[in-house]
Amino acid sequence: MARTLTGVVTSDKRDKTITVTVTSRETHPLYRKQFTVTRKYTAHDEANEAGAGDKVLISETRPISKTKTWKLDKVLERSVGTIELKEDVTMEKPAEEPKESAK
Repeated sequence: MARTLTGVVTSDKRDKTITVTVTSRETHPLYRKQFTVTRKYTAHDEANEAGAGDKVLISETRPISKTKTWKLDKVLERSVGTIELKEDVTMEKPAEEPKESAK
């Protein structure tokens, strides 16, 4: 049985390829303190169905390329949306009227 992981798609820019970030909690063997470990996996997405921010299930498979040894099984949850800032938008303050000096 192939290993399966659940993670979030962080990049879908390449054709038929997604980058999935898997976050897990581990305990240090000596100090017994828990810490978060984040790993990135490159997975094969044949139909280009996963988008950035989607929660997906990936499974281990034969090597498809130098870095791809995972494939997309299914999209568990679609992302609601992302907020992108446009670079050409500038925040301008309204012009202030000159202050009259009290005499």
